[in-house]
Amino acid sequence: MNDTGGMGDDVQLLTLDVNGTSYEVITPPRRTLVDVLRHDLRLTGTHVGCEHGICGACTVLVDGLPVRACLMFAAQAEGARISTVESLADPGSGELDDLQRAFTENHGLQCGFCTPGFLMLAQGFLAERPEATKEEIREVVAANLCRCTGYQTIVEAIDACATARRAQRAAGTEETSCN
Repeated sequence: MNDTGGMGDDVQLLTLDVNGTSYEVITPPRRTLVDVLRHDLRLTGTHVGCEHGICGACTVLVDGLPVRACLMFAAQAEGARISTVESLADPGSGELDDLQRAFTENHGLQCGFCTPGFLMLAQGFLAERPEATKEEIREVVAANLCRCTGYQTIVEAIDACATARRAQRAAGTEETSCN
């Protein structure tokens, strides 16, 4: 964290690595990561729900681990790798990644408000636990709130993706797909 040279203690200059791109942001020290992502960087896929860390709509990955962006100051994320839901789809073609396709194919979303948080939670969880069982997946997704799906289709989507990824690893293929 650097002083902004004459701007006083009210703001600071941060360098954030978000989705593989480095951004310089001038922000107050107590501004949350979710606010910087949405308002300064215009990455609006990360949703703001409860602003108390309960709902999980603001979940992003920080150094590969799921984090509630409404509970983290942007300054705390300096020097870390931040991944938002925008990092999942191919930036050139807009093609959805395997996890996003699994959510679509298994009807793991309805209104879509909670979906980015679930996607990032699942992405971080499957990176850590690629052999996860449905019971483990069910326990992890209980950390986020959804009012529409009843969770079963979200569990099915994550399990389908995990199963496909394991099969592809066993077959030695590089392409990632949950089909």
